Amino acid sequence: MQAASGFSYSRGFFEELVDSALAHAKKLGATDAGAEASEGCGLSVSVRRGKLETVERNRDKSLGVTVYLGQRRGNASTSDFSRAAIEQTVQAAYDIARFTAADPVAGLPDAEDIAQQQPDLDLFHPWAITSEEAAELALRCEQAALSTDRRITNSEGAGVSAQQSHFFSAHTRGFRGGYASSRHSLSVAPIAGRGDGMQRDAWYSSMRSPNELASPESVGRYAAERALSRLKSRKIATTECPVLFESPLAAGLLGGYVQATSGGALYRKSSFLLDSLGKPVLADHIDIDEDPHLARGKGSAPFDEEGVATHARRVVEAGRVQGYFLSSYSARKLGMKTTGNAGGSHNLVLTSRLTRPGDDLDAMLRKLGTGLFVIELMGQGVNYVTGDYSRGASGFWVENGRIAFPVEEITIAGNLKDMFRGIVAVGADAYNYGAKTVGSVLIERMKVAGA
Repeated sequence: MQAASGFSYSRGFFEELVDSALAHAKKLGATDAGAEASEGCGLSVSVRRGKLETVERNRDKSLGVTVYLGQRRGNASTSDFSRAAIEQTVQAAYDIARFTAADPVAGLPDAEDIAQQQPDLDLFHPWAITSEEAAELALRCEQAALSTDRRITNSEGAGVSAQQSHFFSAHTRGFRGGYASSRHSLSVAPIAGRGDGMQRDAWYSSMRSPNELASPESVGRYAAERALSRLKSRKIATTECPVLFESPLAAGLLGGYVQATSGGALYRKSSFLLDSLGKPVLADHIDIDEDPHLARGKGSAPFDEEGVATHARRVVEAGRVQGYFLSSYSARKLGMKTTGNAGGSHNLVLTSRLTRPGDDLDAMLRKLGTGLFVIELMGQGVNYVTGDYSRGASGFWVENGRIAFPVEEITIAGNLKDMFRGIVAVGADAYNYGAKTVGSVLIERMKVAGA
């Protein structure tokens, strides 16, 4: 694995490192301990206007140690893998635990929750690409964008990234595991028009395997077409209307749901979806499924960050909450059981029971009728305590199911509670954005502030 991947350390070396850290923690008197050794490396290349801009190589390594003294916890980490540094790091974690107040729910996962089987999810596809080859791909991508139309007048550049990492983790409740993973991407951001009428857009492709990346030419052309479609954007008058979120943005709405039903927000009472288990919070035709074991999935993991087994499950059924996203700690705070989500969600898919195979973007625009089709959001205007939602936006005004003209400098506002319940339709144009997959989403009504 080392030769093919560019890794400096083997799995066996990491196992010895972790075992020695745990042994030293026990020697000091720790009641429990956990440790994780990891390494990452990669290449990032950017070009602009046909010339090489940057070549960056990254390599990092880390050993993290957690020590428990009863229900007191201490953490420390180091990038030095020498025996002396390991012992110093364990000592530091031990000393922090000694002077930390006891937390009644602190501790490693319960033994029955720990992953016993660790399926190979095909997450590791190293890309042995040189900086020259990466630059050539980026140049092809940018050139495809620039040559799409003479109105593409400039570029913010194109980039290629090849990243891979591996880790090994263990703790004194019997967990041992680790794996290698990779993530590669290709992106470009062209600019259309001149002077005050310039518009930019961007597109990218990101996959576990370089063989599954979209071609540089297709990424470049699509990014250019997006920028061109925004030329001659107008402002619109303030109104209330249906709003269609393009599928990449709809993944952000799904992310908002995850945030509001995650353990940390729930036990801190900083969520607008408190005590929502078993209750309807989305439209009754909406289901959300989580599958951590998808081969090559961007959110796949055989176990979570605590070594807890992950399982496929239905998170929302017919609009009703079936489960939260909990770590061992947040589950104990709530008097519940961990869901294997320490570190986040895994391969979520939002679907509607009303969606038909032919419900592509054109069909969704027809369902929108007259209203706003949003393709870009700006700002962080989401209050997860109240659910209030207000974001800068741009996109297209749609009349009678057809795009009429591009719009910019508007704000869309509502409340996520109403927005989730007001989902009218979900498109068949499913798009995978990281660990989330969803089609375009049509919201029944939102406030649109314009000129």
